[in-house]
Amino acid sequence: MIRFYFHPTPNPAKVALFLEEAGLPYEAVPVDTSKGEQHSPSFRAINPNGKVPAIIDTEGPGGKEARVFDSTAILIYLAEKTGKFLGKPEDRPELLSWSLFLASGLGPFSGQAVHFQFAAPEGLDYAVNRYRREAERHYQVLNDHLEGKTYIVGDDYTIADISAWGWLDRASRVRKGAEDPLGPYPNLKRLFQTVDARPAVARARAVGKNHAFKTVNDDETKRSLFPSNYPPAA
Repeated sequence: MIRFYFHPTPNPAKVALFLEEAGLPYEAVPVDTSKGEQHSPSFRAINPNGKVPAIIDTEGPGGKEARVFDSTAILIYLAEKTGKFLGKPEDRPELLSWSLFLASGLGPFSGQAVHFQFAAPEGLDYAVNRYRREAERHYQVLNDHLEGKTYIVGDDYTIADISAWGWLDRASRVRKGAEDPLGPYPNLKRLFQTVDARPAVARARAVGKNHAFKTVNDDETKRSLFPSNYPPAA
């Protein structure tokens, strides 16, 4: 059994999609990040960085319970555990390279682009420009790589495509105001549509729909989501 700690945001969505694609038995455990539940001692014992997603594998290496945190680490771990969505052995260098490109580039810059366009105070034009353009640069790198390809790595659907889907699903927020957010990146748009049409995507989107996550953006929410913006509690 996998205990899957999630909030309905892009990085947990990747793990939800993998779990649904692989047909792994799992228990979804909601973590309301707007209420600060990710900072509780019980959750910090699972992810010391206080972020979702995270998993507990009750049948980890050697049959022992194991924690895994960070969406890319979870995808690699579960792919290796199940032998699914890893591509061919000869594709492993490319799989690792593109998975970490997504983890260290497209994802973080997309997240910062969303933050500065939607959550930060007005007047930070340099930051808005910087992060949005870097997100778009990463889009272009991936779009160029996908020329003539169906998937990111080799000929198969892999965790790299699952990882990309999570943030491409929020392209309308990354490229705020764009009429067709993925339009300038036709290969990337085709990849997104290919993945998004898979039956497991609808099931992944349904994870957590029965839980009432906090939606009010008040001071508690801001302190919970962006604690480093505030002085440490006395």
